[in-house]
Amino acid sequence: MNVTPRIPRRTFLRGLGTALALPALQTLWPATSAAATAAGPHRPPRRMAFIYIPNGANMADWTPKAEGKDFELPYILDPLKPYRQDLLVLSGLTHDKARPNGDGAGDHARASATFLTACQARKTDGADIRVGVSVDQMAAARLAGQTRFASLELGCDRSKLAGNCDSGYSCAYSFNISWKTPSTPMPPETDPRLLFERLFASGSPEENAAARARRQRHERSVLDFVLEDARALQRQLGATDRRKLDEYLTAVRELEQRIENAEKFQAALPDYDKPTGVPETYAEHIRLMFDLLALAFQTDSTRVATFILAHDGSNRPYPFLGVREGHHDLSHHGNDEEKKKKIARINRFHLEQFAQFVARLKAIPEGDGSLLDHSMIVYGAAISDGNRHNHNDLPVLLAGRGGGTLDTGRHVRYPDNTPMANLFLSLLDRMGAPVERLGDSTGPLAQL
Repeated sequence: MNVTPRIPRRTFLRGLGTALALPALQTLWPATSAAATAAGPHRPPRRMAFIYIPNGANMADWTPKAEGKDFELPYILDPLKPYRQDLLVLSGLTHDKARPNGDGAGDHARASATFLTACQARKTDGADIRVGVSVDQMAAARLAGQTRFASLELGCDRSKLAGNCDSGYSCAYSFNISWKTPSTPMPPETDPRLLFERLFASGSPEENAAARARRQRHERSVLDFVLEDARALQRQLGATDRRKLDEYLTAVRELEQRIENAEKFQAALPDYDKPTGVPETYAEHIRLMFDLLALAFQTDSTRVATFILAHDGSNRPYPFLGVREGHHDLSHHGNDEEKKKKIARINRFHLEQFAQFVARLKAIPEGDGSLLDHSMIVYGAAISDGNRHNHNDLPVLLAGRGGGTLDTGRHVRYPDNTPMANLFLSLLDRMGAPVERLGDSTGPLAQL
């Protein structure tokens, strides 16, 4: 029997100081044994990400009225309507350890610290911080070595690791949701250019810096450095894979150009103190980070990520939405209907950016479905009503089908005070990184 030879598996296009990760290409999958072929087709890996929003949500505009499959998305969630069948809206989940439990004020710091750890943060603004290991880092530790990066941490607010940010709680709690150890936060990267370089760098930091300087000096793209390798590879690919590679390289270049445009704009503003590469508009900043995360998943550079859209307690105004008051100030709305409408407008804005990310994942073919089909993306907060600092009945979405292990297209309501940590146990199990307990978990979450 004639067997079509396969190219030995490779994961990068390489050039001077550059390693451009490749998307999944049929031609590059390793040759399968007869037993593997009989068992079924190649199965793409599963990815997991956690997206954090600040200051809770206007829950009346978040929570669907009906449960099960027959539900309508309310005002805040409406931008996700095209992807309703790819979603689970989860109501009733709680983070008890974000409550004071005798520690007094500081709900925003506790919310951030507890979101992925489900542990009570030690109340301190000194060096003796302690909370717990977060779910993303539990997965990263167990999946280490399977991807170039065990995890990625993204954000739109530069991290702080010291100081008093909330009623005696360290800023480390307010600005970080990923914790490698109970006392070691994983600060998020906020500069799209630095994240881009990290994803596509090759060699030592000195070589990376030299290659970056050379590209910028001659206004060359990362693609220029891998072009020869790309041409050699394309000659060995089938028509479908050639088209997929062309589309991928185009997407990389477009993303690079957007970052370059942001840098040029910053160069024209010498008094603008944001780091190089951060766009002038908040919406574009969020979109760039989401697009880079999608690229990291598409190339299997990582399978675990976190993204903080804004730190809890953020008082950012949203004048482009007609909201000039600070977000945190508005969240203490005192049941003022106009203020609640503005909160809902901010919540919907964040959701619109997330919907574009979901659309991007949905549009990337992978295996017998899409990248979204093989992902599990948690979107939410550890505060529900910001006015009362509630930590029960949290705003939580789960997007993606988890490789066919999630029954999506439903609104599921759990009994009040169901630990959100139970959701994390269930996701870790689906990632092939099971643990017996995480924070205040009581067991895997049912009805997923």
